[in-house]
Amino acid sequence: MTTSRKSAETESGHLERRIGLRSAVLFNMLEMIGVGPFITLPLVIAAAGYKLSVWAWLLGAAIAVMDGLVWAELGAAFPQAGGSYAFLREIYGPKGAGNWLSFLYVWQLSFSAPLSIASGCIGLSSFLAWFWPGLESAPIAALPALHCANFAAAAACLLVTALLYRNLSSVTRLAWVLFAGVMAAMAGVIASGFAHAAAMGGWHMPPSPAQSAAFAIGGLAQATLIATYDYWGYYNITFLGSEVRQPEKTIPRAILLSVLFVTTLYVVMNFSALPSMRDAARHAGEGAIARVQLVAEIARSAFGQWAGYTIAALVMWTAFASVFSLLLGYSRVPFAAAQNGNYFRFLAAVHPKHGIPHRSLVALGLVATVFCFFSLQQVITMLVVTRILLQFFLQHVGVMLLRVQRPELERPFKIPLYPLPPVLAMAGFVFILVNRSKAMGGLAMAGGIALSGTLIYLWRAKRLGQWPFTVRPW
Repeated sequence: MTTSRKSAETESGHLERRIGLRSAVLFNMLEMIGVGPFITLPLVIAAAGYKLSVWAWLLGAAIAVMDGLVWAELGAAFPQAGGSYAFLREIYGPKGAGNWLSFLYVWQLSFSAPLSIASGCIGLSSFLAWFWPGLESAPIAALPALHCANFAAAAACLLVTALLYRNLSSVTRLAWVLFAGVMAAMAGVIASGFAHAAAMGGWHMPPSPAQSAAFAIGGLAQATLIATYDYWGYYNITFLGSEVRQPEKTIPRAILLSVLFVTTLYVVMNFSALPSMRDAARHAGEGAIARVQLVAEIARSAFGQWAGYTIAALVMWTAFASVFSLLLGYSRVPFAAAQNGNYFRFLAAVHPKHGIPHRSLVALGLVATVFCFFSLQQVITMLVVTRILLQFFLQHVGVMLLRVQRPELERPFKIPLYPLPPVLAMAGFVFILVNRSKAMGGLAMAGGIALSGTLIYLWRAKRLGQWPFTVRPW
């Protein structure tokens, strides 16, 4: 057993390696195919146009593959609980800058993870309003911005937390049930789209107005940013690294297979929906319910009213499954940081019966429940910018730095065509960051999180004698 593998077992506490390849791909795809594609499909088409919309999904997939290869090499070399947290500590030094950067990652995750979870729950409650319009009402006259949908979202978040509070074998069985609903939703949208096109005289590309090259590039960048958000989750298995069997093989395969499978589904779904979505641009600025209605309308037009309600219900199921996978993976990150003494010690506990990091799970679930009562209209952009700057870029630079500083490190999986993948991944992320509108707002938000996290880290480091205040013996 190598040194990195021994440290992985030590840091994992009582977590056992019980996740195989099929379950690893399952957990990745559950997070990837969440509520996002069903809401954002018309937004992608509206931003990029009919002809370029498919290219947005393909470009997003290419970025996911390039970035995924970085995750694969790091995940195979350091199969520990926490994913990026473990990577950043190992790359930049657990007793040096890695202590700061890994803390900073967990700090930003304290915002981004609950927001991601809450956004899925709010999306689910918006779909529920398709069946129960009264959810849009404000039950408290003094708080008109607070709707019944917020309470429904919070209830969904608490339910997911309760379902995950059990042993991993039970969670895996439940995940397969949820995954069946996800695949049914995807299949329903795809079949409805092609059936509707056939009823209208066959599939054809809607006519697209002429546009300048600069406008087309800007639209493609915005659409690719949305598509990138929809692909995220291919790395989810790295957060469960200490619970994966044969991680040196399972983690890289799970990452690449999940990207391949989901890309195929997204591209086919886009093609199937094109003939039915001439009004995508008109709906782009409307609320979540209108966008869901646009997806359900395809099924209703093809098979009748019952099909529209069925697709809406399956999308709700998919949103629930995505939140399930998100909370499962992210709950391991504060746990890993706490075990290393680089976060709140209270979160380092493992449940004596279920063998799960139960305190970390409940903490994230409760914070996400609180966020269900906030407006999350700009959450996608905030999540994308924050994670690119404070997580992905650090890993891209880090995987190359690790090759230089530790060439002797055992790497069960090596990035093919190195160093092209990390360089191309960074180029792709820069493309979608600089070409989008209102770029400075998202950058300022990420900067604020980085600054506040750094100040908190420096205060803790000085009190605990950690880097850069380490007491050195004479």
